[in-house]
Amino acid sequence: MTILIEQPSLAESLVEEKNMHTKESNVLVLDGGFMTPEINAFGQSFRNYDVESERQKGVEEFYRLQHINQTYDFVKRMRKEYEKLDKAEMSIWECCELLNEVVDESDPDLDEPQIQHLLQSAEAIRKDYPNEDWLHLTALIHDLGKILLLPSFGELPQWAVVGDTFPLGCAFDESNIHHKYFKENPDYNRAAYNTKNGIYTEGCGLENVAMSWGHDDYMYMVAKKNDTTLPSAGLFIIRYHSFYPLHKEGAYTHLMNEEDVENLKWLKVFNKYDLYSKSKVLIDVEKVKPYYVSLIEKYFPAKLKW
Repeated sequence: MTILIEQPSLAESLVEEKNMHTKESNVLVLDGGFMTPEINAFGQSFRNYDVESERQKGVEEFYRLQHINQTYDFVKRMRKEYEKLDKAEMSIWECCELLNEVVDESDPDLDEPQIQHLLQSAEAIRKDYPNEDWLHLTALIHDLGKILLLPSFGELPQWAVVGDTFPLGCAFDESNIHHKYFKENPDYNRAAYNTKNGIYTEGCGLENVAMSWGHDDYMYMVAKKNDTTLPSAGLFIIRYHSFYPLHKEGAYTHLMNEEDVENLKWLKVFNKYDLYSKSKVLIDVEKVKPYYVSLIEKYFPAKLKW
């Protein structure tokens, strides 16, 4: 269950992350006032990829397929195909409703329809950071790219849509979940991709790095090409929120530029709500809908090309 309390200001929060145990609630207190549960909807610790269960076996098989099939050439083909934005024309909220049909097989923490995860994240952030409306909206839309799983958007396999993301064109860092399966990836033995920098230069900026293809990159592309007025940090969160090797493990930082460093601060704030707000306690969609529709109208056109 997600519990919220009042805590320090954003400025104070960004300086220090507090990990305080409280006997009464058995939760961890983090910056912004968000109190994170110690167990997920299945009674396990969050992002636990080792515990024995049928769901965990499915998650590992997902990562095996993802690590084998996500190559530099595959990513280039996908970006070329989907940057056409010729699959549909609809509003942001219409896309949110489409997510009722989607369940993420790579997620070991939740099996609820995706629209609930979006609203759980957004409402938790809204409580703690009421003045950052762009962050509320970013939380609402960050996973909309998962519509790639649906027939009208290509019905891509799960490994090409969800899961942790990682750079292609350079060595696969060992911090990636189930790293062992990269040995079967065709890029693993390509000399040009086998060094720390690979085809990139240190400090080149993540904008210039090819990431594994999926819902993050697709939604970033949709937002940017439809002229959203979300700030740079919002677009950064959308594109890299699944890049756990970076924001969780500190890998690949040598590729970042100064703007990336600043935006990463916001991504780390966001990530706590993205990960730990997953709950079996559902949000009343119709009750919160008017607020989020107003934010959509502020930052996006009425209809978007997808």
